[in-house]
Amino acid sequence: MRELIDHMKYLEGMEQLDSDILDRVISAMNSYDYNKYTAEDVKRALRNDQCSPEDFAALLSPAAAPFLEEMAQRAQQETRKHFGNTIYMFTPLYIANYCENYCVYCGFNCHNKIHRAKLNAEEIEKEMKTIADTGLQEILILTGESPKMSDVQYIGEACKIARKYFKVVGLEVYPMNSDQYAYLHSCGADFVTVFQETYNSDKYATLHLGGNKRIFPYRFYAQERAIKGGIRGVGFAALLGLDDFRKDAFATGMHAYLLQRKYPHAEIAFSCPRLRPIINNDKINPKDVHEPQLLQIICAYRIFMPFASITISSRENANFRNNIIKIAATKISAGVDVGIGGHSGEAKGDEQFEIDDGRTVSEIYQAIKDAGLQPVMSDYIYV
Repeated sequence: MRELIDHMKYLEGMEQLDSDILDRVISAMNSYDYNKYTAEDVKRALRNDQCSPEDFAALLSPAAAPFLEEMAQRAQQETRKHFGNTIYMFTPLYIANYCENYCVYCGFNCHNKIHRAKLNAEEIEKEMKTIADTGLQEILILTGESPKMSDVQYIGEACKIARKYFKVVGLEVYPMNSDQYAYLHSCGADFVTVFQETYNSDKYATLHLGGNKRIFPYRFYAQERAIKGGIRGVGFAALLGLDDFRKDAFATGMHAYLLQRKYPHAEIAFSCPRLRPIINNDKINPKDVHEPQLLQIICAYRIFMPFASITISSRENANFRNNIIKIAATKISAGVDVGIGGHSGEAKGDEQFEIDDGRTVSEIYQAIKDAGLQPVMSDYIYV
């Protein structure tokens, strides 16, 4: 069997930053003993006007489980204080599912026998016009992680097309160097989301067996390179269930916290995805993350970083999503299709994972209104 490359060493062409945030996050995560926290620690965290990293650690601990109601109330107060009654709506658009990585838990991984596809410019425009006709003004463009099949120029052209139809354009693509992010920013990209998957680098190495994604530090520093490239907003996430979810959630929060302190102008966002069923997945034993635990994580994020946007994925069921937007989430996906080309009714490629909430844009819009909240398609004006 071919020897695996060192997952902690950069490959040729990968930009290295002079930054200590990786060391600080991993050090904090490794020293995080969530079992040491008590009910008194949780009460103190909820009493404090500002939530410190130590308070955040307490709120993620098992000791906080009996205080979920109090956490939800505090999270709701922070959400309303900083976001009012608004809930932002968007949809993801997968334009390609070619991938060069071997990630054992992912439906797109290069060894899975799935139907691969890539939309051309005409097909991308057709998909985007169909989405825009629903009233949405924010889109998240996704590809599989294949710089060969979905190069930076291809993604840039998709951003330029998106600018014709949408006011906010996000990207969830493979990590890049800061000059490549600068190019995509010039094409119209507003924000970049990167899932670290797990912050446990040893576990990360057992899950990512090939491709550029195997290089742990390069992926970790993607958000910082994006900010250096002029991208105004960056998103963070661990795929909850791959490893110890409390440590991964703590590391995700610390990653975002330290980056915002270093770049105060950057907009910060969290996603909170749980591992979902995928094609050909028999190589991983997921760590169960149940809805009360997911609620605890989302509330802890909100209390720790009250200004951060929090997205609730269509991986979750409609009931959970309806409830979490009343408490802490500020952005919700709608009219979701995770295949290639499915929005315009001409699906060309297989899906990455199964979704749980398949409601249309109008159904999500109405659900937000029924909750006494205000659906918002965009709050950006370009002059």
